[in-house]
Amino acid sequence: VQLQASGGGLVQAGDSLRLSCAASGRTFSSYAMGWFRQAPGKEREFVAAIDWSGGSTYYADSVKGRFTISRDNAKNTVYLQMNSLKPEETAVYYCAARSGSWYPPVILTNRSYQYWGQGTLVTVSS
Repeated sequence: VQLQASGGGLVQAGDSLRLSCAASGRTFSSYAMGWFRQAPGKEREFVAAIDWSGGSTYYADSVKGRFTISRDNAKNTVYLQMNSLKPEETAVYYCAARSGSWYPPVILTNRSYQYWGQGTLVTVSS
């Protein structure tokens, strides 16, 4: 699976942004998908994940109620709708795909994802 993230940009605090991640390959619908982010000088952190069907989602506490992950298997695309963005959420956002069971403790970890996109930069100004 090859992943291409897009949709990043410069926004002001409180604004919204929608990221997209387009996947190649016919087996997209068999993968759980996740979004991670990495701020300068910090480790990559989990943001959100969605199971293969779109029926189950999981969010980091810091984004619950503001971010929404969704997917369109017909378009081989996963989305991250981000509302009420904060300056501290400035980071490179990565999408990732994993096969295997849907198990929240596992889906939070970088190492459980086999495929990664190149990242898209989100800058939130104050």
